[in-house]
Amino acid sequence: MSRQGSRDTAPEVAVRRLLHAAGMRYRVNVPVPGMPRRTIDIVFPKAKIAIFMDGCFWHGCPKHATQPRANAEWWRNKLDKNMARDQETTEHLRAAGWTVLRYWEHEIPDTVAKEVGATVLQHRSPK
Repeated sequence: MSRQGSRDTAPEVAVRRLLHAAGMRYRVNVPVPGMPRRTIDIVFPKAKIAIFMDGCFWHGCPKHATQPRANAEWWRNKLDKNMARDQETTEHLRAAGWTVLRYWEHEIPDTVAKEVGATVLQHRSPK
């Protein structure tokens, strides 16, 4: 698992390219404030928007998640902990006033980028 890529995945890079092409500037792989060893995939710090691009296998996508047969109990525990960690991170950020957006790796990058862009513009416009 140490060889498993956890950053700059193809879906994440595709969304970042679309956001950048639309003139949006962001940070990548930013540590979660107050939570060691956890990072946010794409961050708009001033607007306090955190975007996570979750892999279907690692984060338990309801459509595409698979259950390994070899060492099934160990994998089930591992994947359950991943999902619990995701929930804990989301709750932590929301409690600190952040807007948290989570997307699955299979979602269309253009759609994701449009939703993210609309959310960022909503937070930047005067109220």
